[in-house]
Amino acid sequence: MESANQDINLNSPNKGLLSDAMTDVPVDSAAAARTSAPEGLTLAEEEELRSELAKVEEEIGTLRQVLAAKERHCGELKRKLGLTPLDGLKQNLSKSWHDVQVSNAYVKTSEKLGEWNDKVTQSDFYKKTQETLSQAGQKTSAALSNVGSAISRKLGDMSSYSIRHSISMPAMRNSATFKSFEDRVGTIKTSIRANGLSDM
Repeated sequence: MESANQDINLNSPNKGLLSDAMTDVPVDSAAAARTSAPEGLTLAEEEELRSELAKVEEEIGTLRQVLAAKERHCGELKRKLGLTPLDGLKQNLSKSWHDVQVSNAYVKTSEKLGEWNDKVTQSDFYKKTQETLSQAGQKTSAALSNVGSAISRKLGDMSSYSIRHSISMPAMRNSATFKSFEDRVGTIKTSIRANGLSDM
């Protein structure tokens, strides 16, 4: 090369050549390809193979064009039918999931997991844990039910007054719930003072 700052002409017939010394390399690709042909082939066999290769490559190009045209036509039909790409994706996923479910690996894994599940649920440890959790759930449910009943009863006591009375402060002060609350606050206040925490 003459210099590193030389302009590159992409339309030049010499583009891509590395040095001036390479200008004497033959450009005829057919001649260059003939020199790299495998040994044992006659010139006629080589020409026949090259001709067949060209035909196959041409057929591949034609098939690609036909496939592209068919895909466009398919897309137009789907658009006219109102089918979206999401519908196609859903259908593909559904089919793929079905294929997975009927595969040998999935079936064998499901069977093995079923066996393990049976072994675990039949074990003494599982049965004891299940019983304990069931009893704890029943006791918790009963306790929450009792709390709910107590709250409902207290609210029922307060609602026995008319709306007019429940709004007024004297009526609320005379209710059993308020008196009970007031007594408890008083008791707490007294116990705090007795413990010497009256500075709070």
